[in-house]
Amino acid sequence: MRMTIGQLSDMTGVPASAIRYWERHGLLPAPERQGGQRRYVPEDAERIKVLRKCQQAGLTLVEIGELQQDQPRRQAMMRAKVVEIEQRMLDLDHAHQLLTHALQCSEEDIVTCPKFREQMATWETSGRPPTRSRSTR
Repeated sequence: MRMTIGQLSDMTGVPASAIRYWERHGLLPAPERQGGQRRYVPEDAERIKVLRKCQQAGLTLVEIGELQQDQPRRQAMMRAKVVEIEQRMLDLDHAHQLLTHALQCSEEDIVTCPKFREQMATWETSGRPPTRSRSTR
């Protein structure tokens, strides 16, 4: 079953202009044309879903393009991105711990809180957040 760009846009929730942009930049294969109009196959919708998920995960369009390259280039980009994501996860975990503690802290200024200062020192020396049980999350 072939569909128009409008149908593909409706199916994926991605504007037609973005679909054309991705085609121009090689992120989507050029579609077959019938009577001068683009015609898409269901696999194109799946590829768009993958592109959107990659964007939501923080990959740039250049990085998404690298995913479609040869294995060594793709592997190098993915390794670097995994390291970046792991750091972001660590930073978010620290922020979560800070905010959770601040909600419960009775100190006027959280910076002066001994428990928080201890937590910060642990982050600085270990690079990893202190272990805590699931019930305190």
